[in-house]
Amino acid sequence: MSNILHVGLNCIEPILDMPTNRSIPNKRWHLAFTAIYSSRALYSLLNQKKKKKSRKLPVPSNPSFVVLNVKPEAFSSIDHTTLTAIVNEKSFNKLLEFGGIEGVADALGTGIKNGIDGSVNDVALRREAFGSNTYQRPPAKRLFHFVVEAFKDLTILILLFCAALSLGFGIKENGAKEGWYDGGSIFVAVFLVISVSAVSNFRQNRQFEKLSKVSNNIKVDVVRNGRRQQISIFEVVVGDVVCLKIGDQVPADGLFLDGHSLQVDESSMTGESDHVEINSHHNPFLFSGTKVADGYAQMLVTSVGMNTTWGETMSTISRDTNEQTPLQARLNKLTSSIGKAGLAVAFLVLVVLLVRYFTGNTEDENGNQEFNGSNTKADDIVNSVVRIIAAAVTIVVVAIPEGLPLAVTLTLAYSMKRMMADQAMVRKLSACETMGSATTICTDKTGTLTLNQMKVTKFWLGQDPIEDSSLISTDLLNLIQQGVALNTTGSVYRATSGSNYEFSGSPTEKAILSWAVLELDMEMEILIKDFTILHVEAFNSEKKRSGVSIRSEADHNTVHVHWKGAAEMILAMCSSYYDASGRMKDIDDGERMTFEQIIQGMAASSLRCIAFAHKQIPEEEHEIRETSQKLEEDSLTLIGLVGIKDPCRSGVRRAVEDCQYAGVNVKMITGDNVFTARAIATECGILRPHQDINNEAVVEGEVFRNYTPEERMEKVDKIRVMARSSPFDKLLMVQCLKQKGHVVAVTGDGTNDAPALKEADIGLSMGIQGTEVAKECSDIIILDDNFASIATVLKWGRCVYNNIQKFIQFQLTVNVAALVINFVAAISAGEVPLTAVQLLWVNLIMDTLGALALATEQPTKELMERLPVGRTEPLITNIMWRNLLVQALYQIVVLLTLQFKGESIFGVNEKVKDTLIFNTFVLCQVFNEFNARKLEKKNVFKGIHKNKLFLGIIGITIILQVAMVEFLKKFADTERLNWGQWGACLGIAAISWPLGWVVKCISVSKKPFLSYLRWQEHHFLLYVCTKF
Repeated sequence: MSNILHVGLNCIEPILDMPTNRSIPNKRWHLAFTAIYSSRALYSLLNQKKKKKSRKLPVPSNPSFVVLNVKPEAFSSIDHTTLTAIVNEKSFNKLLEFGGIEGVADALGTGIKNGIDGSVNDVALRREAFGSNTYQRPPAKRLFHFVVEAFKDLTILILLFCAALSLGFGIKENGAKEGWYDGGSIFVAVFLVISVSAVSNFRQNRQFEKLSKVSNNIKVDVVRNGRRQQISIFEVVVGDVVCLKIGDQVPADGLFLDGHSLQVDESSMTGESDHVEINSHHNPFLFSGTKVADGYAQMLVTSVGMNTTWGETMSTISRDTNEQTPLQARLNKLTSSIGKAGLAVAFLVLVVLLVRYFTGNTEDENGNQEFNGSNTKADDIVNSVVRIIAAAVTIVVVAIPEGLPLAVTLTLAYSMKRMMADQAMVRKLSACETMGSATTICTDKTGTLTLNQMKVTKFWLGQDPIEDSSLISTDLLNLIQQGVALNTTGSVYRATSGSNYEFSGSPTEKAILSWAVLELDMEMEILIKDFTILHVEAFNSEKKRSGVSIRSEADHNTVHVHWKGAAEMILAMCSSYYDASGRMKDIDDGERMTFEQIIQGMAASSLRCIAFAHKQIPEEEHEIRETSQKLEEDSLTLIGLVGIKDPCRSGVRRAVEDCQYAGVNVKMITGDNVFTARAIATECGILRPHQDINNEAVVEGEVFRNYTPEERMEKVDKIRVMARSSPFDKLLMVQCLKQKGHVVAVTGDGTNDAPALKEADIGLSMGIQGTEVAKECSDIIILDDNFASIATVLKWGRCVYNNIQKFIQFQLTVNVAALVINFVAAISAGEVPLTAVQLLWVNLIMDTLGALALATEQPTKELMERLPVGRTEPLITNIMWRNLLVQALYQIVVLLTLQFKGESIFGVNEKVKDTLIFNTFVLCQVFNEFNARKLEKKNVFKGIHKNKLFLGIIGITIILQVAMVEFLKKFADTERLNWGQWGACLGIAAISWPLGWVVKCISVSKKPFLSYLRWQEHHFLLYVCTKF
């Protein structure tokens, strides 16, 4: 037996190839594994021996053994179930069983400082062992789902009901062979409407899915093979060392490795709004999906994807793409109102026609009275009533503008796709429309108006500018290097001694680190080893400074405190300064004024001023202060000042001018001091060169905050620049502007910008520098952080609104004309000239193709020449009423003339006359489609050669109309027309072009048209009340 066991163990030893120098946890796991394997191997051999004996088969010469599917050697001592349990249960006991965080890191083959190896094979191995950082999404909605949803639409249900009535009455009147045409044609048209709507919504849903994948593809900082690098959140694997800072989303479950002042918002997991402190002693557990509220840290990833609570939760949630925008809600209300009007008219027509019939006022084709009391056959009465109901149903069909919802869907989907190409990712559909109404844009400076490519261009020691670092004393140089290397969230990486340096961190941190390394010969790795960091106060946008206390490994009796931040704020904390030779001097009032002038001089040159300060305190004093967790802030010694240049973006001035020309106020809100802010604002065109500070165009955040509410409301419109602002100041400004009736768009990139982004009508977050918190609170993400892209979004917002207005004007012209023509003809002649099929053809072909043509017009310069659309401005403006009523009136007059005099004018029979009416009506819409391209401009052909889609749709519409008239006679109930009749139809329709030009010469009142009706109604009620 021992021989068998010995053979089995010899067989598995080469497979395992376990290292001899194992940790205690690894040894335990190895012994357990050996015992389990040996038992299985022994049992397998004995079992096989019994079977062989029973079968009397010869025993093989080579021993048999079972090959187990074990994890790779590097991860054999730990599995994902155990790792998941440690974090999910916040179990210190389980963590200690593995030797603490260091033991887990060792089991995962991770270096706490250098991270994982990061090679392709290493990452693949980890992904195979512990899974990928992705989660299963609910299956996407299929096309059938949207077909079913389309059938739930009230418009569709009414049309189907009408089709069923028409089909039944048609078969009753004309028999099954001929009578199915009207009803069957309506059914075909309805199903075509459903197909177009379902396919459109299906494509929009797929587009949202793609956008969702893009928005979820967060960039994460990790350390691999000693190098800090950015990777996609989906590429994070178990064992990765992830760098976290304020505003980051925790990308996976893990353990706290190193960091300072880390506080996490776990409200997305627990619902608790209080921030949770994370540290290595009491609570090292980090959960995927939570947000970093303060501080910075490095974490060890222990679980990814579906092995995290966040992954399990997100796998059950699908993004809701059924968001109804405000404009869609208004259009649905409009559609409902028009439908009700159509039903009322249809009911009136039904009553009038029935009364005319039963009173004997109608005649048949032979001129005989149709109803003659008891002498009339029952079948004749039924057929006549069926015909009358069919006429009423036709009017209902014509009254419902089913193209309106389709137009909104098309224009929003098209604009979202094009905005994505223009570096703007829409997260909320309503933002597309609202952006067109924006009256004020509150923008950040750094990265939005500027390039965010920072470089130190000025350095002052004391009151002297320094050009050569060799002139700095050694002790002072050491202090500067300590203040840069140890008071930073950035890092420096160099693969080999001859290769280039790689700097990571925020743009400001990278600028300072590159200056210290390349100009001052700073060795960051050596400084980190020579000093121990005791306490950190991380930078945030409210304090505008960061501090650190450190102790030298060579001197344990002294603690050094270093501060870095906004120059005037650090200067206010200082009572002395170092000169270039390293001597310490007191700062009196005169010296302080000199320093302030130096800071202002750099700021006036568009430089961001950063100051470094230092204080040396005894260990005993530090221990006393350590209980309060506060760094020394008083009586510091100023080390030096640096000026960082961040050039303005090349096209930003033009973009600002475009916004201002469009009637949109641009305000800059920045954390920089007044002088830097003023210089940048002047360079970007937000401020005029001679616009003085005293005229209240430039204000500091603290001053604005301390105004009374009345003063803020009075002065907020005048303010162009707010300097030294906090996130609360930005929120306060947004609230004031909204109270004054402005539609406000706000840019933000930091976690603290979240309240302002939520409060604004349109929140714009930055795709590059923006934190995940800011992105989640925003409506649109500006992917390239460029203000010019914001101006483009403004243009697209106006384009969306304008395109929908164009289509509404076009659609209502069709509906009003068709409704009046059928109504008048039905009342006067007892029949309708346009059949249900013909009207559905007009509604479907003109509406669907018309929506595609008008809803996909691209933005033009003309859009930026108008003032913003107000919050309360009606959807249908006076200009639109003027255009559509004149065109509808022209069509009504012409078509009614053809209805009553067409036979005598053209010398044709009734069937050809009805075809002439139908053909002229359709061609009038084709020509009117050109008029709808420009609501106000007289030249409707400007830029038409650029819109190939529009021209293509016009061509398709004409071809289909020719087919309807000439080839689909039975389906459309038409007769073929000769060349002269076609020419007459085209001539009548073409008059709408010069008519449109003349109409646009008529000026209209700015007061909404419908308000006059309300005014008249109000005065009528007052008159009635006074009389009775």
